[in-house]
Amino acid sequence: MDVIFAIGSNGSGQLGIGHKEDVSVPKQVQFEPNPPSSHIVKVAAGGNHTLLLTQSGQLYWSGDPASGACGIASEPGVPSFQEICLSKDPERHIGPVDLIAATWEASFVVAKDHDGKRTKLYSFGAGMKGELGSGELIVRTPTATQFKDFPPAGTEIVDLAACMGHAVAVLSNGDAYGWGNCRKSQIGDPGAVVNSPRKIDGIGFKVSRAVCAKGSTCFFGEPESGNIRVLGSDKWELSSCAPATAPPWIDVGASWGDIYILRKDGYLQGWGRDDHGQLPPPNLPRLNKIAIGSEHVVALSEDGEVLAWGWGEHGNCGPQVENNDVKGRWNVIASPKFIPPGCQIDRIGAGCATSWICITGD
Repeated sequence: MDVIFAIGSNGSGQLGIGHKEDVSVPKQVQFEPNPPSSHIVKVAAGGNHTLLLTQSGQLYWSGDPASGACGIASEPGVPSFQEICLSKDPERHIGPVDLIAATWEASFVVAKDHDGKRTKLYSFGAGMKGELGSGELIVRTPTATQFKDFPPAGTEIVDLAACMGHAVAVLSNGDAYGWGNCRKSQIGDPGAVVNSPRKIDGIGFKVSRAVCAKGSTCFFGEPESGNIRVLGSDKWELSSCAPATAPPWIDVGASWGDIYILRKDGYLQGWGRDDHGQLPPPNLPRLNKIAIGSEHVVALSEDGEVLAWGWGEHGNCGPQVENNDVKGRWNVIASPKFIPPGCQIDRIGAGCATSWICITGD
């Protein structure tokens, strides 16, 4: 049985906790009418909406449905998570969802086909600069629109990433494609508004993961390969300060202005913007997991504590802030000391000034 807690920005009810006030102390997420039957494995958040994905491929939403990024939805009475509806046709089943991502006002899901392969990519929501990836004509829709002729035959999508205005899909053959507002060349040259997936050339290696900052994209090869490449704007020195070789890694992530590598040894490496203390603070303990928000980081330490630092104006880094920041240090926002015996903090998430803690138990 999973229980999810959330803190942070909640003006549109995107935390799904029954009201629309920001909170800095974890509050339990509500599900209507029933909680999911399997573990929550992924959180994806746009500006004012949140998606939760379960192990069995169910998808839930909370927040502001006006853009269409929550699917075909009516405004809920009490902000809570509801299973998403992606088609008006009851016969049209999209299939189990396996990957999710979100731009500011749009959402993306990758579903498995009849062979269990991740070959079906859909978008829904709003995007005036190609964010929906479905051609120039579709700029707003609450109905999940399948990408035509993508991914190419014989491939499947192995990773999906997005930031404010652009998205990237990584394929099983090591190619990567991007779309959206890519005027900073974050999917390579020429910089442009790109309305449907464009192959990203010149990376120089087979990509296994991509992470998206606001004006940049960072591509990684296999975790032991050392391969890394940053494309796009060098604001915050995301390209010029990137390591020439990536250390062996467990996970990678990006905020709007930073890139992070959780190394195999449990230490977190990061570079980019640090005006709110977004970069890893000194003496950080070894970590097992990271979740990167818009301007903050949530991390699960080897000791099972959930740490948060960076920009915390909305309570997303916990109650102790100085000038709305948690800078050069971290807050413990959840600890195994304060949860019932037989339970453990299993997974974490981070969104646009939101933080998520998943506790699993008997």
